[in-house]
Amino acid sequence: MPEFGPGPGCRFDFHSRRGFIEGSVRQQREGRPDDSREQTVKILHRTFLPAFVLLAVALALVPKAALAQTDEIQVYDAEIEEVGKFNVEVHNNFTPIGRKTPAFPGGIIPNDSDNGAVEWAYGVAPWMEQGLYFPVYTAYSKNYGGTLNGFKIRELFVKPHAHDHTFFYGVNFEFSVNYHYWEDKHITSEVRPIIGLHLHPVDIIFNPIMDTNYTHGLGGLEWVPAARLAYNLNSTWAVAGEWYSDWGQFRQILPTNDQFHEVWAVIDRNSKKVSIETGVGVGVTSGADKLTFKLMLWRDLN
Repeated sequence: MPEFGPGPGCRFDFHSRRGFIEGSVRQQREGRPDDSREQTVKILHRTFLPAFVLLAVALALVPKAALAQTDEIQVYDAEIEEVGKFNVEVHNNFTPIGRKTPAFPGGIIPNDSDNGAVEWAYGVAPWMEQGLYFPVYTAYSKNYGGTLNGFKIRELFVKPHAHDHTFFYGVNFEFSVNYHYWEDKHITSEVRPIIGLHLHPVDIIFNPIMDTNYTHGLGGLEWVPAARLAYNLNSTWAVAGEWYSDWGQFRQILPTNDQFHEVWAVIDRNSKKVSIETGVGVGVTSGADKLTFKLMLWRDLN
């Protein structure tokens, strides 16, 4: 199962766009009707077509190439770092019983592999967190040994103070640069919407993730949803069931048994010093790894 992850972000200048449109309107009013329609079409083409293209590109989210292994096994809950604070989180996943062939020619063999990433995060605003995954690594694989697999940049946008609300939401964009043995494409991306409910003491969270390797248009988007049902024992401990999947690309959804589906039992412990999440995942389809363990450790740095 690949991770939930993205491509370079962009910033829209709405003032500039408004200026272009207003200029077109003025042109019509000033007595140039002969080319006003053509100008308007050009303006709309320049303004809105790039927006639609970028939106389509953004709709691309974690495990690339159906069934690749992942550096991060986590359901996002719209919690972000406080403004001005740095955080580091270490992800590590070990697959003692996994698929014995790579997801694509030349890829890392999942069986017996140990993969992970170091995730650096900074609270930019109450509604935004900037992140960097570096290094994305494989500590060991049968065919490559230890490797550096690439890096990822992410931008996470959420409803501020999600933990204080019954209904919360957000969206995460990840842009990945990969070595050839980690993904089948050098550049891949993820879009991860976040939807959830805090029902105290129960949390219900859904991440309808999509991945892309920027081929085959919208049909090439890969459907990799994940979900979490958690019970908070107290402010320190929680237990949860999680589900991760990879259905393949929208243009050709895989047969059910060839899809990636894993169910997980997870325990969380929150602490001011070092917080921990650990769990065990079991594959329920032939396209998934049969047994995987995960460990996540994180803490604030300032």
